[in-house]
Order: sequence, then C-alpha cells, then structure tokens
Amino acid sequence: MRIPRDLHPVSWWVWAIGLAVGASFTTNPFLLALLLAVVTLTVLTCRSDQPWARSFRLYVWLGVIVVVVRVLFRILLGGDVEGHVLFTLPSIPLPDLAAGIDLLGPFTREELLAATYEGTRLATLLIAAGAANALANPKRLMKSLPPALYEIGTAMTVAISVVPQLADSAARVRAAQQLRGGPEGRFGKVRGVRRLVVPILEDSFDRSLALAAGMDARGYGRTGDATPKERRITGTLMIVGLIGVAVGVYAVLDSSAPRLLALPMLALGTATALAGFAVAGRRVGRTRYRPDRWRLPEVLVATSGVAAGAGLWAVQHWDVAIAHPGVLVMPSITVPAVVAVLVGVVPVWVTPPPMTAQRREEAFR
Repeated sequence: MRIPRDLHPVSWWVWAIGLAVGASFTTNPFLLALLLAVVTLTVLTCRSDQPWARSFRLYVWLGVIVVVVRVLFRILLGGDVEGHVLFTLPSIPLPDLAAGIDLLGPFTREELLAATYEGTRLATLLIAAGAANALANPKRLMKSLPPALYEIGTAMTVAISVVPQLADSAARVRAAQQLRGGPEGRFGKVRGVRRLVVPILEDSFDRSLALAAGMDARGYGRTGDATPKERRITGTLMIVGLIGVAVGVYAVLDSSAPRLLALPMLALGTATALAGFAVAGRRVGRTRYRPDRWRLPEVLVATSGVAAGAGLWAVQHWDVAIAHPGVLVMPSITVPAVVAVLVGVVPVWVTPPPMTAQRREEAFR
C-alpha cells in the first residue's frame, strides 16, 4: 500500500510544461483533445482537497472563452479566404492604411476550422498551466526555488496562486450568502453577481495582505551583505552567461551559423549563468525545514511530461501532415502520435495517493 503524500511541486510543473510544449507543436484537433483528456484525468485523479486544487475548473472555462473569442475575432477580422461560405455579414470598408484587413464579410468553413484549431491549441496551453496550479502546492514551490531566484520566485508564487485563492474565496462567499438566503430565480442570480464580486475581491485582498505581512515578519526577501567585488563577479557571470545563451540559441536556430557557436556556446553560456546564480544565492540567508526530496514518482512524473513534449516535437519534425493537417482535409492520427500523448498519463499510475484531510486524520489516529 502506497503512503499518501504530496509530490514535489517542481515535478508537476515540469510535467505540465512538457505537455504545454507538446501542444504548441500541433494543431491537430484530435491530438489536442487527447492532450486535454490526459490533463483532465490526471488532475481529477491526483489532486488533493486543498483550496488551490479547486481552481482547475476556472482554467477550463478560461480555455472555452479563449476558443470562443478566437472564433469571434476571426469572424470580425476575417480575410477573403476561398472556401465553403457559411454565412455573409455586411462588409465594412477600411482606409488604405489598413490594407489587407477586412471587417466582417463572408465567413467560410475553413476560417471556422482554422480559428477553432488555433484557439484549442492556446486553450490547451492555458489548461496545462491550470493543471500545474491545481496539483502543485504553491507554498512548497516557493520553498523549492534556488536562493538566487528567491525574490522573483516569491512574486511568481503569489501571482500563480491568485486564481486558486479567488476560487476558494468565491466558494466561501457563495456558501455564506446561501446560508443568509440569497436571491432566487434567474434574474436574482444575475443581481447576485454584484453581491459576490465585492466580497470575493475584498477577501482575496485581505488574505494577500496577511500573507505579505507574515512573509515580511519571517524575513522573506531580505538579503545578506555583499562586497563590491562579489557584486561585480556576480554581474559579470550573469551577463556573460546570458550572452552565451543568446548566441547559442541563435546559432541553433540559424543553420548557416558556425556549429561551434551552437551547442558548445549554449552549454558554456548555461554553465556560466548557473555559476552566477550560485554566487548570487550566497547573499540570501535562509534555512529549509524538512526540504522536499525527489524520489522515484517525482522523476517518473517529470520524465513523462518531457517525453510527451519530445514525442510531439518528433511528430511535427517527421510527420508534418499529422501535426498540422490544415483545414482542407480530415485530420488523422497515427500510433506514434497517440503514444507520444498518452505518455503524459503516467502520473495516474505512479503517483502516491494525494494527502487529503480525511487521510491526514486517519494517519494520526
């Protein structure tokens, strides 16, 4: 029997980023739908009962809104794309400065499919980030960041926890208003939205202030003293490392550049930047109580996300017709493409049961 515990938050983010990267390599609606199914199944199986775990539904609705808005913008700014016309709207002429942009006019089936494919891909990226938010503990994520990125990581952790916090505040405020006898009926619910927005924002703001006060009282964001020599060394390493990374990435993308400036320069720049991070981290004085450790489930979860992203990159590289089928033919899938996506569902079987309030009580009996 596996002992319930929470996984390392970085492993969940690596898994989600891998799936998001894989989604960016395809516009095939079947592969994107399979990716969304993998993400949804993993979240429903592996999430805990903490407040941030209830935020996944909000990201799903945001994804739906993204697809709808993408289609509406395509209708509004549709081009003269030949195809099967679904409906025709009155065209609005524009001045010569806006040449190439058409307002309204005929809307074809091909434009609808293109907008849906592109919107679905963007929605998949957003929902993958929402899955990481629902599965990873943001407080433990902040604790796991390297010292050099501690201040930036604190701001990022607070930022990514906004939506889960809003979801928790909305649930508590809605329950409180129902106990007080909120408005009934369709129009009563519409009027009740105004009664929900202000308490939710006020509650979230108060909790953010309490979090900031608690972090300040515990010394978050305070750095140690550094000599001018140490600051110069740190700045030099960081600048040289970033320049090396920029040159290496450019050489990798540009096949005409010398190969010596590609992977060797990228590796050297990355090593120099990491050295700068290590030196900068010495200025941050903090201790870790019972630091999170990487075990076999964490490695398997992170590896499955990276493998899914790499597999879809390979599909795009060697089978473009599957990765980007276009709108003129019926999309199809192959066994390698399906396997590349299904690798992302490995966490459902390898992760231990999530720690919930009920399991925590049973553990202390």
